[in-house]
Amino acid sequence: MKITVLDRCTVTRGDIDINRLSDLGDLSVFDVVPDRELPHVLSGTDAVICNKARITADVMDRCPDLVYIGLFATGYDNIDTKAAAERGIAVCNAPGYSTMSVAQHAFSLLLNLASNTVSYNASVQNGGWMSASSFTYLEYPMTELAGKNLGIVGYGAIGKKTAEIGAAFGMHPLIFTRTEPSVCPYECVSFDSLLERSDFISLHCPLTPDTRHMINETALNKMKPSAYIINTSRGGVIDENALAAALRSGRIAGAGIDVLENEPMRDDCPYFGLNNCIITPHVAWATLEARTRLMDIVYGNLEAFIKGSCVNNVAAPHFKRGRAV
Repeated sequence: MKITVLDRCTVTRGDIDINRLSDLGDLSVFDVVPDRELPHVLSGTDAVICNKARITADVMDRCPDLVYIGLFATGYDNIDTKAAAERGIAVCNAPGYSTMSVAQHAFSLLLNLASNTVSYNASVQNGGWMSASSFTYLEYPMTELAGKNLGIVGYGAIGKKTAEIGAAFGMHPLIFTRTEPSVCPYECVSFDSLLERSDFISLHCPLTPDTRHMINETALNKMKPSAYIINTSRGGVIDENALAAALRSGRIAGAGIDVLENEPMRDDCPYFGLNNCIITPHVAWATLEARTRLMDIVYGNLEAFIKGSCVNNVAAPHFKRGRAV
């Protein structure tokens, strides 16, 4: 089997062994490959493993040997899964590997917004404390989390863990999910109610046609002016121009953003330069522990496929020797 790995630089700094995949076949490894070059790079490939490379129907048609698409990710909006299913190509993602890391990062953003940690550190590093007349100075507002409403949009593994962390801080989780859970220890509410009542909103839903720009001008206008929004899911869940306008005008208090509609960030990103918006470069998932688990899942997915089964498949449901039956 010829195996091609794309997007290596998004998964490892040399601390994760991608070359172990050579145990399963003839391995070629690339960093980020431009879309136009993908059919050439994947020529003759049986199995491709990628993170954010766009594997479209056109790429599949131009790579007729392709029978398997593996993902260094849980989300798979960069893969045309319908086209894959029609062509008998397995698409196997990596669920659950980043739950703890993403929930931790979401709360890192939330805590920084609540306590203005980033702003205070910058002020101290610039000499602000040295020139203070007192042992402390109250340059930036801070808020206590206990008793605040934490809106969770999406109640999968990461949403559940974020709600648990919020509850441990004494927050009151409010849950909005399109599929009401059979068991949930927290209050389930409508989307409008979540917008209106939440002091902090953390987004943990996939990017679909239904969720694209669900946080738009209309939604933002329903939020408290003192509210904050955190996004560690997908950039397209938020209308970036609408959120940037709300942040500039003070319509909402602040935002913590780990994902953008266009990545890497472009110089026209609406959030750039906003002092009430903390931005991290899509790293919520990327702790060493999470990437280690990710590699184990990716290896196991491909190994199972080669042996005749198909685990974590999000495309065609039945396969035999790599082809749908």
